[in-house]
Amino acid sequence: MKETFFRTLSWLHTWAGLLVCWILLLIFFAGSLSYFRHEMSLWAEPELHRGAFQDYQVDQVANQLEKGQSYIETHSAPTTQRWLINFPTDRSPMLSFAWQLPPEKGQRRGKIEQHTALADGSGVITNVRDSRGGDFFYRLHFDLHYMSAITARYIVGVCTMFMLIALISGIVIHKRIFKDLFSFRQNKGARSWLDAHNVSSVIALPYHLMITYTGLITLMLMYIPWTVSTAYPEDNQAFLKELNPARQTEKASGIQAEQVCLSQLLPQVQAEWGDAPIKQVIVSYPKDQNSQVTFYQNTGKEVTDESSILVFNGVTGELKYASPHEVSGTVATYDTMMSLHTARFAAPLLRILFFFCGLLGCAMVASGTLMWAIRLRQKQQKAIDKGEKASRGLRLVEGLNFMFILGLPLGAAAFFYANRLLPVDFATRSAWEVHCFFIALTAMGVWAFFGRSRRHWQLALMIIGALYCALPILNAFTSPSHFIDNIRSQQWTLVGFDIVALLLGSAMLFASTRLSAVIKTLQKPSRKNTATAEKVRRKQPDPSYANELASSSPLEEAKS
Repeated sequence: MKETFFRTLSWLHTWAGLLVCWILLLIFFAGSLSYFRHEMSLWAEPELHRGAFQDYQVDQVANQLEKGQSYIETHSAPTTQRWLINFPTDRSPMLSFAWQLPPEKGQRRGKIEQHTALADGSGVITNVRDSRGGDFFYRLHFDLHYMSAITARYIVGVCTMFMLIALISGIVIHKRIFKDLFSFRQNKGARSWLDAHNVSSVIALPYHLMITYTGLITLMLMYIPWTVSTAYPEDNQAFLKELNPARQTEKASGIQAEQVCLSQLLPQVQAEWGDAPIKQVIVSYPKDQNSQVTFYQNTGKEVTDESSILVFNGVTGELKYASPHEVSGTVATYDTMMSLHTARFAAPLLRILFFFCGLLGCAMVASGTLMWAIRLRQKQQKAIDKGEKASRGLRLVEGLNFMFILGLPLGAAAFFYANRLLPVDFATRSAWEVHCFFIALTAMGVWAFFGRSRRHWQLALMIIGALYCALPILNAFTSPSHFIDNIRSQQWTLVGFDIVALLLGSAMLFASTRLSAVIKTLQKPSRKNTATAEKVRRKQPDPSYANELASSSPLEEAKS
């Protein structure tokens, strides 16, 4: 505890955010990209960019079910565990037939083989490259990577709780929260970074609170399991069955049986849902006595994560389960929280707003870490001016700032370049797409070890910006359709990807240009201080970026 309540909360706000800031930056960055996971997955499969896109048509559903069932029966292995027929949606405008193989040793789920039907019905595209696409960033923001999912989710949960504490304490200590929303002083050194931290925090404050709280809610039964173990002390499976009876399927009996024709189930589906669009049909344990067929409705843009499903016996065609039209207040609240966190209900403009707020979250964390590095160097500046080295803690903070703030966007660019440049028939290409992301991130950490000055930041931003601006060119050479073709065919998903890449690249090039202008200004010292500047330059030939920021203006503390 400090002398006053305000100072105590200021200390809590500082350390609650800084102890986990780099993991939070990774979570915010990957989570922001996840709002367009389907669009990124579509871009990552250029073989589907021509001839595969189509709209959902009610009068074609029966025919598509028959074709899908026949195709899967012909091409899938006898040991297949599930059949999947995916109908076109707004964000994934394709009809695909897929099947899931049994899991190999050490795997939780088996591999899914997916083939996409041509829009004119003339055939099926089978030679699609293996890619994680946007699903990688979606899983990364809560499963991290190279570790077990359970361990990663506990780490993410702890970081999320720290984030919530930092937000609440920040609101309490921020007495001028609305005034600071309109305050940004340029070229004021540390004061400018403090203003950037305040503005990026306050503009998207409702979003930050919502995304942090709902992030904890999504995995609350894992973080707080005692309520379930108290109510169901002997059998947790009974809880899962009562919570979601539709997903509790019987195990395969091993007794073969004739599979029901899927198109024959449509009259029962239409009796329940009318002409509501179908999103997916899954057949569990096909051609087994315990086979089960599940129809998933495309619920559209409702603010809920609840699935509307119908479950049939896969042999007799008898309706076994239908989602209730009304659910309890608890279930409705949880589903709404899940939907708010994932934004699955959102139209394109709202997802763009969520994406922008996510980038503001990245800016909030990044500006906080940079401001921390400035404060540390300010305290050590006198000793550094005398020729002493910066402390290991300061060098570590500055290096991690350089690594994560620049390495994350570079890693995403490396992921997309690997998606297009790795050989299509490369056996582990999807895994190497992910490896390229982390190799680029590590490369920035190695770079930071050798230098972190303003020039290094300027050069890194220039490289990353150029890579993003060149993504549309890469797409034009590695895809059957380029930017103009996509505009003519109204493939706005692919057009949007190129536009966002150009905007992000231009923003980084602009930042690099600004840094270059500042460097030129700093290289013109006054005659009076020429001798002093030369002595400082000789003592410390490669000053850190944080030091240059701090030296441009005295550090101003936040005023209450």
